[in-house]
Amino acid sequence: MSSDTPQVRYNDCVIRFANVNGSGSASANGMFAKALFRMGIPVATRNIFPSNIQGLPTWFEVRVSDANYLGRREGVDLMVAMNAETYTEDVASVVPGGYLLYDSSKPLAAHLKRDDIHEIGVPLAQLVLPEFSDPKQRSLFKNIVYLGVLSALLEIDFDTITGMVSAQYKGKDHLIQPNINALELGRGYAQTYLGGPLPFRVRFSDGVGDRIMVDGNTAAGLGAIYGGASVCAWYPITPSTSVAEAFEKYANQLRMDGDQRKFAIIQAEDELSAIGIVIGAAWNGARSFTATSGPGVSLMGEFLGLAYFAEIPAVLWDIQRAGPSTGMPTRTQQSDVLSAAYASHGDTKHVVLFPATPKECFEFGATSLDLADRLQTPILVLSDLELGMNDNLSEPFEWDDSRRYDRGKVLTAEQLDEVERFGRYVDLDGDGIGTRTYPGTHPDKGAFFTRGTSRDEYAVYTESPEEYHANMQRLERKWETAAKIVPKPEITNHGRKVGAIFYGTTALPMQEALDQLAEQGIEVDTMRLRAFPFSEEVFSFIEEHEEVFVIEQNRDSQMRSLLVNEGEIDPAKLVPVTYYAGLSISADFIRDSIADHYSATKRAQLTEVTR
Repeated sequence: MSSDTPQVRYNDCVIRFANVNGSGSASANGMFAKALFRMGIPVATRNIFPSNIQGLPTWFEVRVSDANYLGRREGVDLMVAMNAETYTEDVASVVPGGYLLYDSSKPLAAHLKRDDIHEIGVPLAQLVLPEFSDPKQRSLFKNIVYLGVLSALLEIDFDTITGMVSAQYKGKDHLIQPNINALELGRGYAQTYLGGPLPFRVRFSDGVGDRIMVDGNTAAGLGAIYGGASVCAWYPITPSTSVAEAFEKYANQLRMDGDQRKFAIIQAEDELSAIGIVIGAAWNGARSFTATSGPGVSLMGEFLGLAYFAEIPAVLWDIQRAGPSTGMPTRTQQSDVLSAAYASHGDTKHVVLFPATPKECFEFGATSLDLADRLQTPILVLSDLELGMNDNLSEPFEWDDSRRYDRGKVLTAEQLDEVERFGRYVDLDGDGIGTRTYPGTHPDKGAFFTRGTSRDEYAVYTESPEEYHANMQRLERKWETAAKIVPKPEITNHGRKVGAIFYGTTALPMQEALDQLAEQGIEVDTMRLRAFPFSEEVFSFIEEHEEVFVIEQNRDSQMRSLLVNEGEIDPAKLVPVTYYAGLSISADFIRDSIADHYSATKRAQLTEVTR
């Protein structure tokens, strides 16, 4: 491998590790990404893991970008191929001119050879053989040896990566030196036999700034703590389980009064029980939430309808995955938009939030609880596996200590004394929201029987057509109120003819795609949706553009359907851009989908208008 390669590229590459699940590679790969982060280099990680048992393939991808392009990019610059089962797929994913690093203790099969990529053979199995007597240790330390090789090939600061080892094994001092020895073994081999660093390398940067690296599920759990949640009921399901685990972790730190726990976390027997516990706790005045994925939302439908109709606050985090049915439970998708928005039967509509970053997960962890109390209704927060389970760069979390929870229209005993007759569903000010009480607030007033059947504004059972119609109209007024108070969309509008709508993790590759489209003469205004119901700004944006691309990660253009349905929009005006293969959508896919829509003549017209 020659070291005199022209045009060295710094802090701009994609590196993918192909391993066997359960081989101990996760620690090594994670240390690699965090070492770059500690060098101040913006990175994004994607852990592509199997939903089945140990021994199946797993991949870990690291996007390195000083330009802060942290969405997925097609193609791999350096493939660390450690799983013979996936060699064919792994070799094929390397871009022309890229590099394949493999264990050359066994020769690479002839059919895997590619003339347009560079092979880097390192005899990892042979290197660890004399160093570690335990076969299990040999397997584990192979991962650390290739990390040492990479430290030389990419010029990773060695003190930084050995510092990562010390941090990783803090409290297990007997493991620190053997891991450092393995790093040195790989680094020494690369420096002696591999002829110098690669043409793409890393160096210290100030690109990270004050950002942190955290996953969205952890951020959501912490946000729920700050938002005042005291009850979490859940049933384990990938990829949402770590939301509840994060809540419990931080509650054990922040919600203890001496030895007394000031919170409850309940693992229910199924998802239906979990949402039932949440609704019961919220009816009683406790801020409560659950976390699940698509199959759980399906099971929770009936209870969500009850909470909507009986007007009980509840928060549900849906960390979306690829469906239908079990689908691909460890792959990402935005496939629950319609099922969340219209969960349950009858005329039911739910407030839905769409976080795009860990910071927004933290903020929505609290905002969702405020909205649930104020609107007296379920709030569904749609994250996904890409955001929920992968470490992402994030702006630091912020909290204003002067902030007070919005508990909505909750009457005190003194206020009830001033009321001749308490009407639970009476709309006093035209916003569609009635007043409520907590059980036991007053000895004589404020009590009501919560039911899922039709009732009048005093919570008295009735099947009167007039009363039912009036109640449904009031719920519609509440919906109009919700549209005014949910998080607003983020809009960039320069008066161009073309617009693009996106939401959630589709935001990650958007800036890169937009920059690439601009180079082709296609300049696009954008709107990132953050909530449903849609505000007036959403429909104004669509009206102001001749064509609007709706970019999402599902087959059936679910957000596009929601926009058409709610805004009575001509479907021809909304051009679908859909990706649904289980990986996160890439900048390349967005760029090509939009560019392919326009002929050369049309592009020239767009350029003339926008400039």
